[in-house]
Amino acid sequence: MKGVLLSGGTGSRLRPITHTGPKQLVPVANKPVLEYAIEDFKTAGITEIGVILGHKGREEIQELLGDGSDYDVDITYIVQGNPLGLAHAAGCAKDFVGDDDFVMYLGDNILKEGITDLVESFESGDYEAGIALQEVDNPQQFGIADLDDDGNVTQLIEKPDDPPTNFALIGMYVFSPKVFDAIETLEPSWRGELEITDAIQTLLEDGNAIDSHVVEGWWKDTGKPEDILHANHLVLEDLEKSVEGTIEEGAEVSGRIELPESSTIEAGAVIRGPVSIAENTTIESDTYVGPYTSIGADCVVANTHIENSVVIGESDITTSGKIVDSLIGRGAQIGSADELLPEGRRLVVGENSNLKL
Repeated sequence: MKGVLLSGGTGSRLRPITHTGPKQLVPVANKPVLEYAIEDFKTAGITEIGVILGHKGREEIQELLGDGSDYDVDITYIVQGNPLGLAHAAGCAKDFVGDDDFVMYLGDNILKEGITDLVESFESGDYEAGIALQEVDNPQQFGIADLDDDGNVTQLIEKPDDPPTNFALIGMYVFSPKVFDAIETLEPSWRGELEITDAIQTLLEDGNAIDSHVVEGWWKDTGKPEDILHANHLVLEDLEKSVEGTIEEGAEVSGRIELPESSTIEAGAVIRGPVSIAENTTIESDTYVGPYTSIGADCVVANTHIENSVVIGESDITTSGKIVDSLIGRGAQIGSADELLPEGRRLVVGENSNLKL
């Protein structure tokens, strides 16, 4: 079995963060979202991976993943170009997939339990497709599966006004090569895209069995700033304590933290885990870093209160104000303004921004 990892898309819901880079490289707990998918493939025994690229962020994604050898996988790059729908992206992988079954994984998703159970469920029967499902509160915003009493898929509907169930397709699929024949018959939907739900529905109408697998544990689509923060919170819930860096005498550290050898927490700083701190970062005195915060590489944080936030990296944060529930882009400079402002700011700050709070 092979893997197809979708890494195109414009990331419009994550602007301004994605004005300067692809959404799949935004870090969650100091690891790019795309790496979680690569790890899930590898854990499921899938080491041949085709990465679908769009127009934006090709070079950055290829620079991160390389040929896959750093992850003990083999990566092939496939250029989709314009994002014309998930079925179009799948169709671009036809030559790469050949006669193999394959898992298609949306690269801005994170799953707590990975995809191993999904793959094993598909392989346990005579199926032409398998879909990962999870119950959601807003089914109108998803592709929805209608199931019979035995859990068999009877119908798929893309973003229905009147959903028959709340079982949403969450962006992980398993296919046999038959799906490519179904894709070739599709017409664009009302959204102007080739819908993967329509391709699976075509397989159904042709008499093929479709496996459904309800995902246990949490799942996050990291398409919006609040989703990144929530995913960061969820991943940090399982953070294992790892302290190799310097914690000076007089620093107050509690809970689970991640501190690499090249980073320092100075005397007078207060850290309340779970907190992830990346390489070459200094937390100076009179700084409070609260739970569920990730601070990226090459940062200086001083005289600041920050919590439940993601700092992507290469930033200087020296404001005396309080920063909460914030996503701060690479290279941001955040200092203190002259006038007194209300306490507690929520920020989404783009790359190389300069703010005074």
